[in-house]
Amino acid sequence: MTVYLVGAGPGDPGLVTVRGRELVERCDAIVYDRLADPRIVALAPEGSEKVYAGKRPGEHAMTQERLNVLLVELGGRLETVVRLKGGDPFVFGRGGEEALALEGAGIAFEIVPGVSSAHAVPAYAGIPVTQRGTAAQVTFVTGHEDPARPESAIDWASLAATPGTLVFLMGVGALEENARRLIAHGMRADTPAAVISHGTRPDQRTVTAPLARIADAAAELPAPAITVVGEVTLLREHLAWFERRPLHGMRVVVTRARAQASGLRSRLEELGAAVIEAPAIRIEPLAFEPPDLSAFDLLVLTSANGVERILPADVRALAGVTVAAIGSGTAETLRARGIVADVVPARAVGEALLDELGDVRGRRCLVAAAEGARDVVPEGLSAGGAEVAVLHTYRSVPEPVDPDAVLGADLVTFTSSSTVANLAQAMDGRDLSGLQAVSIGPVTSASLREVGIEPVAEADPHDVPGLVEAVLAAAGRVPRS
Repeated sequence: MTVYLVGAGPGDPGLVTVRGRELVERCDAIVYDRLADPRIVALAPEGSEKVYAGKRPGEHAMTQERLNVLLVELGGRLETVVRLKGGDPFVFGRGGEEALALEGAGIAFEIVPGVSSAHAVPAYAGIPVTQRGTAAQVTFVTGHEDPARPESAIDWASLAATPGTLVFLMGVGALEENARRLIAHGMRADTPAAVISHGTRPDQRTVTAPLARIADAAAELPAPAITVVGEVTLLREHLAWFERRPLHGMRVVVTRARAQASGLRSRLEELGAAVIEAPAIRIEPLAFEPPDLSAFDLLVLTSANGVERILPADVRALAGVTVAAIGSGTAETLRARGIVADVVPARAVGEALLDELGDVRGRRCLVAAAEGARDVVPEGLSAGGAEVAVLHTYRSVPEPVDPDAVLGADLVTFTSSSTVANLAQAMDGRDLSGLQAVSIGPVTSASLREVGIEPVAEADPHDVPGLVEAVLAAAGRVPRS
């Protein structure tokens, strides 16, 4: 039985270590901080105990003493306990206190270092904490001392005379006083400084100003924040990569089914967006008798879901069968299974597929589709003289949606007509006319117009990469909130 003090990193869930992630994924209990990203916490097993132990100024979920007792109690009865701490457990994280409490109680523990916000947050703001010829050393300082102390424990005179870079962790509320003390002890009032709020997160904001004015410049920035003092802050003008990403600061809703949203979400996040998952649908598999695919001349697959559901383990059953796929996503899923689609229309709609197929008279056709999907393809094939069988392999089931999250977003993406219908139903009669919707294609756009939403952009091509490009195009025309 072991308690693992795991560093969660500075905020971006991509910065959690491999070891830290592995422990979270198999833990029996997880005790997490306010700054631990919910996506890291969500990696814990479904049946594990989850305890919030967050702290913010004036508001603690539990005292440090109670937290120490809790860790001892959990460590005494569970095999794997993760104490997930923002940044690094031993860099102003009180991890040493928790480790001492565990050691005193005879509970085994391990330390899993994390990426410290002390250097990672400045890096995301384009500020290297050391730079040859500018800063040969860096000093990390707590920006928020114990309020119970009658006097500061920091040697401000030595700090003001220290060359290189000063990094103050937390303490945005004490920023004015800290700057005043540095200047009073001899630091130049015009020393460059920067404050970075919500570092490494999509809502990261950075302000720069001379030390004498940095508190006023950062007055509107919310905690948590880190302050950097020194000449290296001037490099931000050239190196501020994170906040220059095209979707930085924008909130984009993904309405796609959760199981399919990861690719779209990750690409939007790479471009800087704060992605809100509001899956309007859930994919529910339907039971069916596996068909003899060799009995057909043509197999039509209308979505990636159909591919996963209908393809046999031995794809030799498709020998001699023409395979048609609607959409590049469907074709990619086929390719991952070792099958290259014979027909993929340039436009991801049923009408385009019918045009591509041409003469189908006398052909035996199987269409694998979702329950409730448009009948354009099977009806068109039948009208062309084909013998058509339709197999429903799954259905789209409505999921609950947070209306405020959707209405408060800068852009909302829609990947199918079912996401439109189900989200409109979940919005419970609210006015959707002002929604800044981005559609994956003409069929989805038509569904949006039916519920009173005029899309601000439509993907072309009608796939996830095209949808991302449409989001980028729309971002240039939509005011950022």
